[in-house]
Parts: sequence; structure tokens; C-alpha cells
Amino acid sequence: MFNELTAEDIKKMEEEIEYRTVTLRYELLEEVKRTRAFGDLSENFEYKMAKQQKNKNESRIRYLKNMIRTAKVIEASSGEDEVGIFDKVTLFMEDDNEREEYTLVTNIRVNVLEGLISTESPVGRAILGKHTGDKVEIQVNDGYSYTAVIEKIEKGTDDGSIPLKEY
Repeated sequence: MFNELTAEDIKKMEEEIEYRTVTLRYELLEEVKRTRAFGDLSENFEYKMAKQQKNKNESRIRYLKNMIRTAKVIEASSGEDEVGIFDKVTLFMEDDNEREEYTLVTNIRVNVLEGLISTESPVGRAILGKHTGDKVEIQVNDGYSYTAVIEKIEKGTDDGSIPLKEY
């Protein structure tokens, strides 16, 4: 399986890898050494926390490298009245008589609480490539789907302001 990422996604991940390997890795190793000197390791909470932070950093480095290794670079471009990556879309949910706004992003920048949804999410898959006025069916799972109407598309660009998601 490939991760569909933009060139900006890859650039941001490479920058984070650089920071984590050059700067943070050294700082965390020094903290492990410092807390190890506190004595009895079986009851040394600071040492356990320092090791945990070091391991979390190494895990994040592996994760980012794997994302880059399996990346399929995509262009963040779409037609003038077509939903594409980084576009803000207003959907009208007919069943609930409500409007919701989403910005479509790659899966490395998802933040649902801020309305940033992946092109691989049910809503993202349903609206990608569609146009203003289109009625789409959003398939949540095998037993549930709902319809929405695309009311408005605000074209967006990848200016680098959307951060990478943490885990």
C-alpha cells in the first residue's frame, strides 16, 4: 500500500526526521544517562520516563521514514470547481438539515477536531473530484450511509501551515 503524500508533506517529514535524529536524539540520550546515575533503576521513575521518551522519538523516526519510503507523490491540484486536496468544502447534510465544513488533506496531516479530514476517510473519498451542487453518498460502513450536497468549494493551497499529525 502506498501513502499518497504531497512534496510538501515529504519535505516536512524530512525536516522532522532531521531534527529528531540530530538534536532531539542527543538530548534524550543525555537525559537517560543523567537519570541513570540516580541509582536503583527498579524504583527510578525519572530514568523510566527518559527511556520512554527516547523510545518514542525512535519510533517516530521509524514511522516517518516508513511513510516516506512507501509514499506515492501526488499533485495537490484540481479543477476550478472540483474538490481537491487542501480545498475547504461546505457540505449540507440533508437528513440533519446542518452544514459542515471540512478541509481535505493527506493522511499525515489529519486533525478531525479542526475539520482537517483525509482523502482516504469516508467523507474525503465521497467528495474528492466532485463539484459544487453534486449530491454525494457517504458510505460510513456496510450498514450505514448518508447523503450530503456540496454547497461551496474554497480553493486552497499547500502553504505548509498545516502541521503533521502526531501520534
